[in-house]
Parts: sequence; structure tokens; C-alpha cells
Amino acid sequence: MAGHSKWANIKHRKARQDASRAKVWTKVIREITVAAKGGPDPEDNPRLRLALEKANQANMPKDTIKRAIQKGSGTGEIGALEEIVFEGYGPGGVAILVETMTDNRNRTVSDVRHAFSKFGGNLGTDGSVAYLFSKLGIIHIPKNISEDDLMDIALEAGAEDLVDENDYFEVITSHNDLSTVNDSLKLKEIEITNAEVTLRAETLIEIDEEMAEKVLKIMEFMDDLDDVQEVHTNAQFPDNFEPGE
Repeated sequence: MAGHSKWANIKHRKARQDASRAKVWTKVIREITVAAKGGPDPEDNPRLRLALEKANQANMPKDTIKRAIQKGSGTGEIGALEEIVFEGYGPGGVAILVETMTDNRNRTVSDVRHAFSKFGGNLGTDGSVAYLFSKLGIIHIPKNISEDDLMDIALEAGAEDLVDENDYFEVITSHNDLSTVNDSLKLKEIEITNAEVTLRAETLIEIDEEMAEKVLKIMEFMDDLDDVQEVHTNAQFPDNFEPGE
């Protein structure tokens, strides 16, 4: 599998520039809360361990983190929060998959359906596009190490591939091995800026710049919805595409 689409680069750059810390915290708190269902001890819960790393990167207060873990691992209070995946098609028929966490299913369905229709897409049925995507782990490494050295270390740690993403290296793992590889790289004192389980399309659909602007609008609108955690597409943005103002 090749490196990810231009959308992922745009999304990560947008996240770094996002002035709304509350928006970032909301997503991370949801992830911690749901991950903590698997247990409050990060040593025994890889998903929680990765969520806590995101919290630390977002400079989230320890008390906020603690409350999210307690909420997720406790009883009664977390019952309404659920994960829902929506599938559909955007402009030009590109596949769009939306991962959400919500305490109000009806609200989230309405918001996502509205987003699809607002930008010329349509919400699909379960399974309509999910088969196009594979789950994998990704780790971002700053370019303060040579590609050859990192490749040797990453493969020894159990990674599947290494991709040069211009601004950083991306280590690709199976989703089951992400935590193990992440921990191994840390033991080698490799700096890590992001580690997460994500979804990638096996085959990308090339689109031109005009269509790229339309797809980007629906992706950014989806990503900004309160209940949305991640948005994925099989659209391949042009290499030299830069979002308009």
C-alpha cells in the first residue's frame, strides 16, 4: 500500500494550525473515554495508551484525562456513548467513510446526512464503501534521522513499510502491531509526533483540481462536525493541489 492521500496531509496540517483547542480536546476525550472501556490501565490497554499519547501532545490537563478514564471505565455514566461508522459517496462518486462517537445517534445521523447532501454526495448503506478501506497503524517520525537508519529500526521493530511524506517519515504497521512497534521505536529513542490506527483505501481514484476543491469542502465540513472523529476517502488529490482560500 502506498502513502496516504493528499487529504491526510491537509488534515494533519489543519490540525496543527487549528486554533480551536476545545475541538481537539473533545475528540481526544471521546477517544480516551471509549478506549477506557477496555480497562483503565494503559499498560494492559494499547488503545488507551495511544489515546493518552494524543492527550499529552494536545497539552490536555491531567485532571481532564483522569475524568475521561474514570468515565469510560466506570459504570452507568458511559452507557450512551457509542461509535458509529457512516459510509457514502461524495462529489464525483468518491467513497467517504466517517467515524463518529456520539451520545445522540439521531443527531449524528442527521448531521452526517446533511453534510453529504449539502455538498452533492449521498449517505450510503452499511458495507457500501467500507470494503474499499483497510485498517492499519501509522506512526509519524520527524526527519531528524536518515531514511535508511529508520527503515532498519522500523522493520526490526515489526513495521511493514516506511514512506517518505515530504514533511515527515511515516511508519506503517498492521493495526494489531501499532502499539508494539510504537513502544519499540521509543525504546530506540526515536522521536514520534503521532501514532494512530486509521483506515486507508487500497485503491485511490484520481481527481482533477476542480473536483479536489469540491471533495475537500465536504471532507473539511465533515471533519468539523462535533461528533466526527475521523473522515476517510479514496480520492487521490493532485500532487500539486493546494486548498484555495
